[in-house]
Amino acid sequence: MSDETSQPAATLDESSGQNRAPSAEDNRIAARRWIDAFNARDDDREADARTADYVAHAPASIEPAPLDSNAWVQFLSVFLEGFSDLHLEVEGAAADEQMVAQRILFTGTHTGVFQGLPPTNRRVSFSGIEINRMVDGKVAEHWFQLDQVTLFQQLGLLVVPGPRLVPRLLTHQARKLFRKRPSTAH
Repeated sequence: MSDETSQPAATLDESSGQNRAPSAEDNRIAARRWIDAFNARDDDREADARTADYVAHAPASIEPAPLDSNAWVQFLSVFLEGFSDLHLEVEGAAADEQMVAQRILFTGTHTGVFQGLPPTNRRVSFSGIEINRMVDGKVAEHWFQLDQVTLFQQLGLLVVPGPRLVPRLLTHQARKLFRKRPSTAH
């Protein structure tokens, strides 16, 4: 088994003697190393896996504005405060010379305050998708979505429809009910 952490961002093209741009496989490995650094809580390696002008895009329901490197660290700290043992497992990845997409399984125990919710000590397991734009073997831009409904349900929270959705739900249920009634026309 090779040590993925020792591979350089750009590799030497032996035929020309010059560095070449990272390949799809190089980018896949770099994105995986970024996850590994997070799991090891190695802040220096995690930061080194990102470019200086890194930007993250979280789901708008969690964080509506793009995050620079400093805001990203703060964002992660909210999750780590609530789930100190949070672990990310890459379940699948696809990559090319510019982008890496990964399916992630998040697992952890809710042992601290998370978005105002006191600790429940419940284990959670929820999925997510991330897409990373890679530059010179580092993550330059990051988009992700995660299954918040499953996370909240596992924490014992109910997702309640908002006031604009309730009338539509009631109308839909009433229509279903009237369709089931036998016809009484003579």
